[in-house]
Amino acid sequence: MSLLRGQISHAILAKREDSPLWTAKYDLGITGFIITASAMLILMITGLGLLYSGLVRRKNGLSLFFICIASSFVVTFQWYFWGYSLAFSSTATNGFIGNLDSFGFKNLFEARTENAEYPELLFAIFEGFFAAVACVITVGAIAERGRIFPSLIFSFVWATVVYCPIACWVWNTNGWAYKYNVLDYAGGGAVEIASGFSGFAYSIVLKSRDFTEPVQNFRPHNNSLIALSGMLLWCSWCFFNAGTALAPNMRAIVALINTNLSGVVGALTWCFLDWRIERKFSLIGLTSGLICGLVAATPSSAFIPPWASVIQGIVSAVVCNFATGLKYLIGVDDALDILAEHGLAGVIGLLFNAIFAADYIITLDGVTEHGGGWITHNYKQLYIQVAFICAAAGYSFVVSLIICYVIDIIPGCKLRASKDGEMTGMDEDQLGEFAYDYVEIRREFYDWNNTLGGSSPAPEPETVPEPKDGDLTNAGTSIDEREKSSQGESSVDKEKQGPVAQ
Repeated sequence: MSLLRGQISHAILAKREDSPLWTAKYDLGITGFIITASAMLILMITGLGLLYSGLVRRKNGLSLFFICIASSFVVTFQWYFWGYSLAFSSTATNGFIGNLDSFGFKNLFEARTENAEYPELLFAIFEGFFAAVACVITVGAIAERGRIFPSLIFSFVWATVVYCPIACWVWNTNGWAYKYNVLDYAGGGAVEIASGFSGFAYSIVLKSRDFTEPVQNFRPHNNSLIALSGMLLWCSWCFFNAGTALAPNMRAIVALINTNLSGVVGALTWCFLDWRIERKFSLIGLTSGLICGLVAATPSSAFIPPWASVIQGIVSAVVCNFATGLKYLIGVDDALDILAEHGLAGVIGLLFNAIFAADYIITLDGVTEHGGGWITHNYKQLYIQVAFICAAAGYSFVVSLIICYVIDIIPGCKLRASKDGEMTGMDEDQLGEFAYDYVEIRREFYDWNNTLGGSSPAPEPETVPEPKDGDLTNAGTSIDEREKSSQGESSVDKEKQGPVAQ
Protein backbone atom coordinates (compact mmCIF):
# COMPACT_ATOMS: atom_id res chain seq x y z
CA MET A 1 0.00 0.00 0.00
CA SER A 2 2.98 2.30 0.54
CA LEU A 3 3.56 2.31 -3.20
CA LEU A 4 -0.10 2.73 -4.08
CA ARG A 5 -0.86 5.55 -1.66
CA GLY A 6 2.11 7.49 -2.95
CA GLN A 7 0.50 7.55 -6.38
CA ILE A 8 -2.80 9.12 -5.34
CA SER A 9 -4.14 11.67 -7.74
CA HIS A 10 -5.58 15.06 -6.88
CA ALA A 11 -8.97 16.04 -8.21
CA ILE A 12 -9.32 18.37 -11.17
CA LEU A 13 -11.55 21.28 -10.30
CA ALA A 14 -12.05 23.33 -13.41
CA LYS A 15 -14.05 26.52 -13.31
CA ARG A 16 -16.31 27.15 -16.27
CA GLU A 17 -15.82 30.47 -17.97
CA ASP A 18 -19.54 31.11 -18.14
CA SER A 19 -20.50 29.71 -14.71
CA PRO A 20 -19.48 30.22 -11.08
CA LEU A 21 -19.82 26.46 -10.47
CA TRP A 22 -16.88 24.08 -10.20
CA THR A 23 -16.92 20.86 -12.19
CA ALA A 24 -15.00 17.78 -11.09
CA LYS A 25 -13.87 14.92 -13.32
CA TYR A 26 -14.00 11.83 -11.12
CA ASP A 27 -14.68 8.16 -11.65
CA LEU A 28 -18.02 7.86 -9.85
CA GLY A 29 -17.63 4.13 -9.25
CA ILE A 30 -14.25 4.55 -7.54
CA THR A 31 -15.48 7.55 -5.57
CA GLY A 32 -18.53 5.63 -4.33
CA PHE A 33 -16.32 2.66 -3.42
CA ILE A 34 -14.07 4.80 -1.20
CA ILE A 35 -17.04 6.60 0.39
CA THR A 36 -18.59 3.24 1.34
CA ALA A 37 -15.33 1.89 2.75
CA SER A 38 -14.83 5.07 4.78
CA ALA A 39 -18.28 4.89 6.35
CA MET A 40 -17.89 1.22 7.23
CA LEU A 41 -14.77 1.95 9.26
CA ILE A 42 -17.04 3.48 11.89
CA LEU A 43 -18.07 -0.12 12.63
CA MET A 44 -14.45 -0.92 13.44
CA ILE A 45 -14.32 1.81 16.08
CA THR A 46 -17.64 0.58 17.49
CA GLY A 47 -16.42 -3.01 17.48
CA LEU A 48 -13.25 -2.14 19.36
CA GLY A 49 -15.28 -0.25 21.96
CA LEU A 50 -17.60 -3.21 22.52
CA LEU A 51 -14.65 -5.60 22.64
CA TYR A 52 -12.83 -3.62 25.29
CA SER A 53 -16.04 -3.09 27.25
CA GLY A 54 -16.81 -6.80 27.33
CA LEU A 55 -13.27 -7.80 28.31
CA VAL A 56 -13.22 -5.82 31.57
CA ARG A 57 -15.27 -6.14 34.74
CA ARG A 58 -18.79 -4.76 34.75
CA LYS A 59 -17.94 -1.73 36.89
CA ASN A 60 -15.50 -0.53 34.19
CA GLY A 61 -17.28 -1.48 30.97
CA LEU A 62 -19.03 1.77 30.11
CA SER A 63 -16.02 4.02 30.72
CA LEU A 64 -13.86 1.96 28.37
CA PHE A 65 -16.46 2.16 25.62
CA PHE A 66 -16.64 5.91 26.22
CA ILE A 67 -12.90 6.46 25.83
CA CYS A 68 -12.84 4.47 22.59
CA ILE A 69 -15.52 6.67 21.03
CA ALA A 70 -14.26 9.94 22.54
CA SER A 71 -10.64 9.36 21.48
CA SER A 72 -11.77 8.69 17.91
CA PHE A 73 -13.55 12.06 17.95
CA VAL A 74 -10.39 13.78 19.20
CA VAL A 75 -8.26 12.21 16.46
CA THR A 76 -10.84 13.03 13.80
CA PHE A 77 -10.47 16.70 14.69
CA GLN A 78 -6.68 16.38 14.90
CA TRP A 79 -6.62 14.85 11.43
CA TYR A 80 -8.57 17.78 10.01
CA PHE A 81 -6.59 20.32 12.00
CA TRP A 82 -3.09 19.26 10.91
CA GLY A 83 -2.80 15.47 11.02
CA TYR A 84 -3.41 14.85 7.33
CA SER A 85 -0.94 17.54 6.35
CA LEU A 86 1.74 16.15 8.67
CA ALA A 87 1.32 12.68 7.19
CA PHE A 88 0.61 13.26 3.49
CA SER A 89 1.80 16.74 2.55
CA SER A 90 3.39 16.46 -0.89
CA THR A 91 5.64 19.49 -0.47
CA ALA A 92 7.64 18.25 2.55
CA THR A 93 10.89 16.55 1.56
CA ASN A 94 12.57 15.69 4.88
CA GLY A 95 11.38 12.07 4.72
CA PHE A 96 10.25 12.07 8.36
CA ILE A 97 7.14 14.23 8.70
CA GLY A 98 5.07 16.54 6.52
CA ASN A 99 4.49 20.27 6.81
CA LEU A 100 1.37 22.39 7.25
CA ASP A 101 0.73 22.93 3.55
CA SER A 102 -2.67 21.20 3.91
CA PHE A 103 -3.48 22.61 7.36
CA GLY A 104 -7.23 22.44 7.95
CA PHE A 105 -7.66 20.51 4.67
CA LYS A 106 -6.35 23.57 2.87
CA ASN A 107 -5.43 23.14 -0.82
CA LEU A 108 -7.30 19.85 -1.13
CA PHE A 109 -9.70 21.43 -3.64
CA GLU A 110 -7.05 22.75 -5.99
CA ALA A 111 -6.06 21.17 -9.30
CA ARG A 112 -2.93 19.01 -9.12
CA THR A 113 -3.03 16.50 -11.99
CA GLU A 114 -5.21 15.68 -14.97
CA ASN A 115 -5.84 11.98 -14.33
CA ALA A 116 -7.72 12.12 -11.03
CA GLU A 117 -10.16 9.27 -10.33
CA TYR A 118 -11.30 10.53 -6.90
CA PRO A 119 -10.92 13.77 -4.95
CA GLU A 120 -8.01 14.10 -2.55
CA LEU A 121 -10.46 15.41 0.04
CA LEU A 122 -12.12 11.97 0.05
CA PHE A 123 -8.75 10.28 0.43
CA ALA A 124 -8.04 12.52 3.42
CA ILE A 125 -11.31 11.50 5.09
CA PHE A 126 -10.63 7.82 4.44
CA GLU A 127 -7.16 8.05 5.97
CA GLY A 128 -8.53 9.89 8.97
CA PHE A 129 -10.41 6.77 10.04
CA PHE A 130 -7.13 4.82 10.00
CA ALA A 131 -5.65 7.29 12.46
CA ALA A 132 -8.76 7.08 14.66
CA VAL A 133 -8.69 3.27 14.71
CA ALA A 134 -5.00 3.26 15.67
CA CYS A 135 -5.64 5.59 18.60
CA VAL A 136 -8.68 3.61 19.79
CA ILE A 137 -6.54 0.47 19.96
CA THR A 138 -3.91 2.34 21.97
CA VAL A 139 -6.15 3.89 24.64
CA GLY A 140 -7.47 0.48 25.61
CA ALA A 141 -4.38 0.43 27.82
CA ILE A 142 -6.21 2.50 30.46
CA ALA A 143 -8.46 -0.47 31.25
CA GLU A 144 -9.81 -0.46 34.81
CA ARG A 145 -7.42 2.15 36.22
CA GLY A 146 -6.83 5.06 33.85
CA ARG A 147 -8.48 8.48 33.89
CA ILE A 148 -10.38 9.69 30.85
CA PHE A 149 -9.35 13.36 30.59
CA PRO A 150 -5.57 12.76 30.42
CA SER A 151 -6.11 9.98 27.90
CA LEU A 152 -7.93 12.41 25.60
CA ILE A 153 -4.93 14.74 25.78
CA PHE A 154 -2.71 11.76 25.05
CA SER A 155 -4.83 10.92 21.99
CA PHE A 156 -4.26 14.30 20.35
CA VAL A 157 -0.55 14.40 21.12
CA TRP A 158 0.00 10.75 20.16
CA ALA A 159 -1.70 11.15 16.80
CA THR A 160 0.52 14.17 16.10
CA VAL A 161 3.96 12.94 17.14
CA VAL A 162 3.65 9.15 16.76
CA TYR A 163 1.05 8.19 14.16
CA CYS A 164 1.62 11.00 11.65
CA PRO A 165 5.40 10.54 11.37
CA ILE A 166 5.17 6.76 10.88
CA ALA A 167 2.40 7.20 8.30
CA CYS A 168 4.59 9.75 6.52
CA TRP A 169 7.56 7.38 6.50
CA VAL A 170 5.77 4.61 4.68
CA TRP A 171 2.88 6.15 2.71
CA ASN A 172 4.13 9.58 1.65
CA THR A 173 6.12 9.55 -1.61
CA ASN A 174 8.84 11.53 0.16
CA GLY A 175 8.98 9.24 3.20
CA TRP A 176 12.19 7.34 3.85
CA ALA A 177 10.42 3.96 4.18
CA TYR A 178 8.50 4.56 0.94
CA LYS A 179 11.76 5.24 -0.89
CA TYR A 180 13.28 2.20 0.81
CA ASN A 181 10.56 0.05 -0.84
CA VAL A 182 8.97 -1.12 2.42
CA LEU A 183 5.84 -3.21 1.85
CA ASP A 184 3.07 -2.12 4.23
CA TYR A 185 -0.35 -2.26 2.63
CA ALA A 186 -2.88 -0.94 5.16
CA GLY A 187 -1.02 -0.14 8.35
CA GLY A 188 1.15 -2.85 9.85
CA GLY A 189 3.49 -0.13 11.07
CA ALA A 190 1.41 3.02 11.53
CA VAL A 191 -1.72 1.30 12.84
CA GLU A 192 -0.84 -2.05 14.42
CA ILE A 193 2.78 -1.81 15.61
CA ALA A 194 2.40 1.83 16.67
CA SER A 195 -0.76 1.13 18.68
CA GLY A 196 0.49 -2.14 20.17
CA PHE A 197 3.82 -0.82 21.42
CA SER A 198 2.35 2.55 22.43
CA GLY A 199 -0.37 0.84 24.46
CA PHE A 200 2.29 -1.24 26.18
CA ALA A 201 4.21 1.94 27.06
CA TYR A 202 1.00 3.45 28.48
CA SER A 203 0.50 0.33 30.63
CA ILE A 204 4.03 0.67 32.02
CA VAL A 205 3.38 4.21 33.20
CA LEU A 206 -0.04 3.33 34.66
CA LYS A 207 1.42 0.34 36.53
CA SER A 208 -0.61 -2.74 37.46
CA ARG A 209 -4.19 -2.77 38.59
CA ASP A 210 -4.91 -3.19 42.29
CA PHE A 211 -4.86 -6.93 42.86
CA THR A 212 -5.54 -6.60 46.59
CA GLU A 213 -9.30 -6.13 46.28
CA PRO A 214 -11.41 -8.29 48.65
CA VAL A 215 -12.97 -10.14 45.72
CA GLN A 216 -10.55 -10.72 42.84
CA ASN A 217 -12.61 -11.65 39.82
CA PHE A 218 -10.59 -10.18 36.96
CA ARG A 219 -12.52 -11.85 34.17
CA PRO A 220 -14.47 -10.58 31.14
CA HIS A 221 -17.94 -9.63 32.31
CA ASN A 222 -19.87 -10.01 29.04
CA ASN A 223 -18.91 -12.66 26.50
CA SER A 224 -21.83 -11.75 24.27
CA LEU A 225 -20.41 -8.25 23.75
CA ILE A 226 -17.07 -9.80 22.84
CA ALA A 227 -18.67 -12.07 20.26
CA LEU A 228 -20.69 -9.21 18.77
CA SER A 229 -17.57 -7.05 18.57
CA GLY A 230 -15.73 -9.85 16.75
CA MET A 231 -18.38 -9.97 14.05
CA LEU A 232 -18.36 -6.18 13.65
CA LEU A 233 -14.58 -6.20 13.37
CA TRP A 234 -14.66 -9.07 10.86
CA CYS A 235 -17.04 -7.10 8.64
CA SER A 236 -15.33 -3.72 8.97
CA TRP A 237 -11.83 -5.15 8.54
CA CYS A 238 -12.82 -6.44 5.12
CA PHE A 239 -13.75 -2.87 4.13
CA PHE A 240 -10.59 -1.61 5.85
CA ASN A 241 -8.28 -3.75 3.71
CA ALA A 242 -10.25 -3.98 0.48
CA GLY A 243 -10.97 -0.25 0.53
CA THR A 244 -7.26 0.50 0.83
CA ALA A 245 -6.89 -0.55 -2.81
CA LEU A 246 -8.71 2.76 -3.52
CA ALA A 247 -10.58 1.16 -6.43
CA PRO A 248 -12.90 -1.83 -6.92
CA ASN A 249 -10.27 -3.77 -8.85
CA MET A 250 -8.72 -7.23 -8.75
CA ARG A 251 -6.28 -6.22 -6.05
CA ALA A 252 -9.15 -5.22 -3.76
CA ILE A 253 -10.70 -8.64 -4.31
CA VAL A 254 -7.46 -10.41 -3.39
CA ALA A 255 -7.16 -8.23 -0.29
CA LEU A 256 -10.70 -9.23 0.70
CA ILE A 257 -9.99 -12.94 0.20
CA ASN A 258 -6.73 -12.82 2.14
CA THR A 259 -8.25 -10.83 5.00
CA ASN A 260 -11.06 -13.33 5.35
CA LEU A 261 -8.80 -16.39 5.14
CA SER A 262 -6.24 -15.10 7.61
CA GLY A 263 -8.96 -14.12 10.09
CA VAL A 264 -10.97 -17.32 10.09
CA VAL A 265 -7.93 -19.61 10.14
CA GLY A 266 -6.49 -17.59 13.02
CA ALA A 267 -9.79 -17.91 14.91
CA LEU A 268 -9.93 -21.69 14.54
CA THR A 269 -6.25 -22.09 15.44
CA TRP A 270 -6.54 -20.07 18.66
CA CYS A 271 -9.71 -21.91 19.59
CA PHE A 272 -8.02 -25.32 19.28
CA LEU A 273 -4.99 -24.06 21.22
CA ASP A 274 -7.31 -23.26 24.13
CA TRP A 275 -9.19 -26.55 23.73
CA ARG A 276 -6.02 -28.59 24.20
CA ILE A 277 -5.76 -27.31 27.79
CA GLU A 278 -9.32 -27.50 29.16
CA ARG A 279 -11.02 -29.67 26.52
CA LYS A 280 -13.57 -26.89 26.11
CA PHE A 281 -14.03 -24.36 23.35
CA SER A 282 -13.93 -20.65 24.07
CA LEU A 283 -15.88 -17.86 22.43
CA ILE A 284 -13.30 -15.37 23.69
CA GLY A 285 -10.54 -17.50 22.19
CA LEU A 286 -12.36 -17.65 18.88
CA THR A 287 -12.67 -13.85 18.81
CA SER A 288 -9.05 -13.33 19.88
CA GLY A 289 -7.76 -15.57 17.10
CA LEU A 290 -9.98 -13.82 14.58
CA ILE A 291 -8.53 -10.44 15.55
CA CYS A 292 -4.94 -11.71 15.37
CA GLY A 293 -5.50 -13.05 11.87
CA LEU A 294 -7.15 -9.82 10.73
CA VAL A 295 -4.33 -7.72 12.20
CA ALA A 296 -1.67 -9.81 10.45
CA ALA A 297 -3.57 -9.39 7.17
CA THR A 298 -3.53 -5.60 7.49
CA PRO A 299 -0.02 -5.06 6.05
CA SER A 300 -0.03 -8.09 3.76
CA SER A 301 -3.47 -8.78 2.30
CA ALA A 302 -2.76 -7.15 -1.09
CA PHE A 303 0.78 -8.52 -1.41
CA ILE A 304 0.68 -12.26 -0.70
CA PRO A 305 -1.21 -15.12 -2.45
CA PRO A 306 -4.24 -16.70 -0.71
CA TRP A 307 -2.44 -19.91 0.25
CA ALA A 308 0.10 -17.84 2.20
CA SER A 309 -2.77 -16.21 4.13
CA VAL A 310 -3.73 -19.62 5.49
CA ILE A 311 -0.21 -20.06 6.86
CA GLN A 312 -0.29 -16.50 8.15
CA GLY A 313 -3.50 -17.13 10.10
CA ILE A 314 -2.00 -20.19 11.80
CA VAL A 315 1.31 -18.52 12.64
CA SER A 316 -0.26 -15.31 13.95
CA ALA A 317 -2.66 -17.21 16.23
CA VAL A 318 0.05 -19.47 17.65
CA VAL A 319 2.56 -16.67 18.23
CA CYS A 320 0.03 -14.24 19.71
CA ASN A 321 -1.57 -16.91 21.89
CA PHE A 322 1.72 -17.68 23.61
CA ALA A 323 2.75 -14.00 23.56
CA THR A 324 -0.10 -13.17 25.92
CA GLY A 325 2.12 -14.63 28.63
CA LEU A 326 4.87 -12.08 28.05
CA LYS A 327 3.20 -9.55 30.34
CA TYR A 328 3.61 -11.93 33.28
CA LEU A 329 7.30 -12.48 32.52
CA ILE A 330 7.96 -8.75 32.13
CA GLY A 331 5.65 -7.68 34.95
CA VAL A 332 3.56 -5.22 32.90
CA ASP A 333 -0.22 -5.30 33.30
CA ASP A 334 -1.24 -5.15 29.63
CA ALA A 335 -4.85 -5.83 30.62
CA LEU A 336 -6.25 -6.26 27.10
CA ASP A 337 -3.19 -7.89 25.47
CA ILE A 338 -2.76 -4.98 23.07
CA LEU A 339 0.92 -5.75 22.47
CA ALA A 340 0.34 -9.44 21.80
CA GLU A 341 -2.73 -9.16 19.58
CA HIS A 342 -1.90 -5.96 17.69
CA GLY A 343 1.79 -5.13 17.97
CA LEU A 344 3.17 -8.63 17.40
CA ALA A 345 0.50 -9.62 14.87
CA GLY A 346 1.44 -6.52 12.87
CA VAL A 347 5.08 -7.63 12.99
CA ILE A 348 4.09 -11.05 11.64
CA GLY A 349 2.18 -9.50 8.74
CA LEU A 350 5.15 -7.32 7.75
CA LEU A 351 7.52 -10.31 7.92
CA PHE A 352 5.16 -12.35 5.74
CA ASN A 353 5.53 -9.61 3.11
CA ALA A 354 9.28 -10.24 3.10
CA ILE A 355 8.81 -13.97 2.51
CA PHE A 356 5.54 -14.40 0.60
CA ALA A 357 4.91 -11.11 -1.25
CA ALA A 358 4.45 -11.87 -4.96
CA ASP A 359 5.00 -9.44 -7.79
CA TYR A 360 2.03 -10.92 -9.72
CA ILE A 361 -0.26 -10.02 -6.79
CA ILE A 362 1.15 -6.54 -6.22
CA THR A 363 0.67 -5.52 -9.86
CA LEU A 364 -3.01 -6.50 -9.99
CA ASP A 365 -4.05 -2.86 -9.65
CA GLY A 366 -2.34 -2.06 -12.96
CA VAL A 367 -0.31 0.73 -11.34
CA THR A 368 2.04 -0.54 -8.63
CA GLU A 369 5.33 -2.26 -9.45
CA HIS A 370 7.47 -4.12 -6.93
CA GLY A 371 9.78 -7.13 -6.90
CA GLY A 372 7.88 -8.88 -4.12
CA GLY A 373 9.58 -11.08 -1.52
CA TRP A 374 11.47 -14.33 -1.31
CA ILE A 375 9.03 -16.40 -3.35
CA THR A 376 9.77 -14.11 -6.31
CA HIS A 377 13.53 -14.09 -5.50
CA ASN A 378 13.68 -10.61 -3.98
CA TYR A 379 15.74 -11.69 -0.97
CA LYS A 380 16.74 -8.21 0.19
CA GLN A 381 13.12 -7.46 1.12
CA LEU A 382 13.64 -9.25 4.45
CA TYR A 383 16.14 -6.80 5.91
CA ILE A 384 14.11 -3.92 4.50
CA GLN A 385 11.04 -5.11 6.38
CA VAL A 386 13.02 -5.82 9.56
CA ALA A 387 14.52 -2.32 9.51
CA PHE A 388 11.08 -0.75 9.24
CA ILE A 389 9.67 -2.97 12.01
CA CYS A 390 12.46 -1.98 14.39
CA ALA A 391 12.09 1.71 13.53
CA ALA A 392 8.30 1.74 13.97
CA ALA A 393 8.32 -0.32 17.18
CA GLY A 394 11.21 1.54 18.79
CA TYR A 395 9.98 5.00 17.85
CA SER A 396 6.36 4.44 18.92
CA PHE A 397 7.36 2.83 22.23
CA VAL A 398 9.93 5.43 23.30
CA VAL A 399 7.95 8.50 22.21
CA SER A 400 4.73 7.19 23.78
CA LEU A 401 6.58 6.54 27.02
CA ILE A 402 7.81 10.14 27.02
CA ILE A 403 4.33 11.49 26.25
CA CYS A 404 2.82 9.53 29.14
CA TYR A 405 5.42 10.63 31.67
CA VAL A 406 5.11 14.29 30.63
CA ILE A 407 1.29 14.31 30.80
CA ASP A 408 1.39 12.48 34.14
CA ILE A 409 3.35 15.29 35.83
CA ILE A 410 1.05 18.07 34.58
CA PRO A 411 -1.21 19.28 37.43
CA GLY A 412 -4.68 17.82 37.08
CA CYS A 413 -3.61 15.36 34.38
CA LYS A 414 -2.44 12.37 36.38
CA LEU A 415 -2.99 9.33 34.21
CA ARG A 416 -4.12 6.93 36.92
CA ALA A 417 -7.26 7.14 39.00
CA SER A 418 -7.20 7.03 42.79
CA LYS A 419 -7.21 3.75 44.68
CA ASP A 420 -10.73 4.40 45.92
CA GLY A 421 -11.84 5.22 42.38
CA GLU A 422 -10.34 2.00 41.09
CA MET A 423 -12.10 0.02 43.80
CA THR A 424 -15.40 1.71 43.03
CA GLY A 425 -14.96 1.28 39.29
CA MET A 426 -14.14 3.65 36.47
CA ASP A 427 -17.78 3.92 35.45
CA GLU A 428 -18.73 5.66 38.68
CA ASP A 429 -15.39 7.38 39.24
CA GLN A 430 -14.97 8.85 35.75
CA LEU A 431 -18.47 8.91 34.25
CA GLY A 432 -21.02 8.75 37.02
CA GLU A 433 -23.00 6.39 34.79
CA PHE A 434 -23.42 2.63 34.76
CA ALA A 435 -23.78 -0.02 32.09
CA TYR A 436 -26.08 -1.99 34.41
CA ASP A 437 -28.66 -0.50 36.80
CA TYR A 438 -28.02 -2.91 39.67
CA VAL A 439 -24.45 -1.66 40.06
CA GLU A 440 -25.80 1.40 41.86
CA ILE A 441 -27.36 -0.69 44.65
CA ARG A 442 -25.13 -3.78 44.89
CA ARG A 443 -21.73 -2.71 43.58
CA GLU A 444 -19.57 -5.54 44.90
CA PHE A 445 -19.97 -9.29 44.81
CA TYR A 446 -19.91 -9.63 48.61
CA ASP A 447 -22.87 -7.22 48.81
CA TRP A 448 -24.98 -9.78 46.94
CA ASN A 449 -23.67 -12.58 49.12
CA ASN A 450 -24.74 -10.61 52.19
CA THR A 451 -28.17 -9.97 50.73
CA LEU A 452 -28.66 -13.66 50.10
CA GLY A 453 -28.01 -14.53 53.73
CA GLY A 454 -24.28 -15.18 53.63
CA SER A 455 -22.22 -15.49 56.76
CA SER A 456 -20.05 -12.44 56.14
CA PRO A 457 -20.92 -9.32 58.17
CA ALA A 458 -23.22 -6.80 56.59
CA PRO A 459 -21.62 -3.67 55.19
CA GLU A 460 -22.48 -0.42 56.89
CA PRO A 461 -25.51 1.17 55.20
CA GLU A 462 -24.71 4.10 52.99
CA THR A 463 -26.11 7.40 54.25
CA VAL A 464 -27.38 10.19 52.06
CA PRO A 465 -25.65 13.56 52.67
CA GLU A 466 -27.41 16.11 54.83
CA PRO A 467 -30.11 18.04 52.92
CA LYS A 468 -29.69 21.54 51.66
CA ASP A 469 -32.08 24.50 51.74
CA GLY A 470 -34.41 22.88 54.25
CA ASP A 471 -35.21 19.86 52.10
CA LEU A 472 -35.76 17.00 54.59
CA THR A 473 -36.66 14.34 52.01
CA ASN A 474 -34.75 11.09 52.79
CA ALA A 475 -32.40 12.98 55.16
CA GLY A 476 -29.98 10.61 56.91
CA THR A 477 -31.83 7.59 55.53
CA SER A 478 -29.91 4.53 54.35
CA ILE A 479 -30.42 2.95 50.93
CA ASP A 480 -31.94 -0.19 52.45
CA GLU A 481 -34.39 1.89 54.49
CA ARG A 482 -35.49 3.81 51.41
CA GLU A 483 -36.03 0.53 49.58
CA LYS A 484 -38.26 -0.75 52.37
CA SER A 485 -40.12 2.53 52.64
CA SER A 486 -40.92 2.45 48.94
CA GLN A 487 -42.44 -1.00 49.37
CA GLY A 488 -44.71 0.15 52.21
CA GLU A 489 -42.60 -1.40 55.00
CA SER A 490 -41.87 0.40 58.24
CA SER A 491 -38.51 2.07 58.78
CA VAL A 492 -35.92 0.24 60.82
CA ASP A 493 -33.71 1.79 63.42
CA LYS A 494 -30.23 1.93 61.91
CA GLU A 495 -28.64 0.59 65.08
CA LYS A 496 -30.69 -2.62 64.83
CA GLN A 497 -30.52 -3.01 61.08
CA GLY A 498 -29.20 -6.41 59.93
CA PRO A 499 -28.97 -8.31 56.66
CA VAL A 500 -31.98 -8.17 54.40
CA ALA A 501 -34.02 -11.35 54.72
CA GLN A 502 -35.07 -13.10 51.60
